[in-house]
Amino acid sequence: MKILSWNVNGLRAVHKRGFLKWLAETDADIVCLQEVRSQPNQLQFELVNHLNYHVYFNPATKKGYAGVAVYTKKKPEKVERTLGLKRFDDEGRILRLEYPEFTLINLYMPHGDRSKKYVPYKLDCYTELLKELGKIKGKRVLVIGDFNIAHKEVDLARPKQNQKNTMFTPEEREQMDKIVKLGFMDTFRKFHKEGGNYTWWPYYADARRRNLGWRLDYAFASKSLVPRLKSAFILKQVGGSDHCPIGVSV
Repeated sequence: MKILSWNVNGLRAVHKRGFLKWLAETDADIVCLQEVRSQPNQLQFELVNHLNYHVYFNPATKKGYAGVAVYTKKKPEKVERTLGLKRFDDEGRILRLEYPEFTLINLYMPHGDRSKKYVPYKLDCYTELLKELGKIKGKRVLVIGDFNIAHKEVDLARPKQNQKNTMFTPEEREQMDKIVKLGFMDTFRKFHKEGGNYTWWPYYADARRRNLGWRLDYAFASKSLVPRLKSAFILKQVGGSDHCPIGVSV
């Protein structure tokens, strides 16, 4: 089973750049999207009613903001759209799909703002997430999406210059440590230890071509799911957004 995740930075925009063609070519079993930034009724028919996929959306209450979606070939037994924190839930940041084989959680965690004024809210979201993961850590679980944190120095091109910046503060990085301490494995690091592997690049300073990026997108597997992992990867050649897709095979 191939599972992909991509912060598309606007589904309508990436659709104009060939999203459906890319989706067909990947032939993934499940594709998780973040920052959809659309209500389903604002999208083209073929994006909402796909021939090969069941499609689930969790849009933000505020139009043109946040939101997540999942395209899945196999229909899940259950779909949930809340974490339990009102602001987070109103922003459409989670989709939880229950399959007989495992639980999939598609996440779009808050950024925190460059000024850091929303970092406390971001940490509150992680507190709620960690509570939920603590309840289900004994099951087969894959938590995938945009975590908006670079976990370690190897996960960004310029760690020294960003020690005090949002997405790399000690308080934020500690949240990733807590996920690992619960027994969840960073699937990409199971297979790839080297640096230079990023999933997001700023639009300025020709950052993508120069690979001045950050690894903000992750797939965490619970202990009981880890033995089923075959590979984890970053599809850095895929354009259309400031993020590139990531994925795992199980």
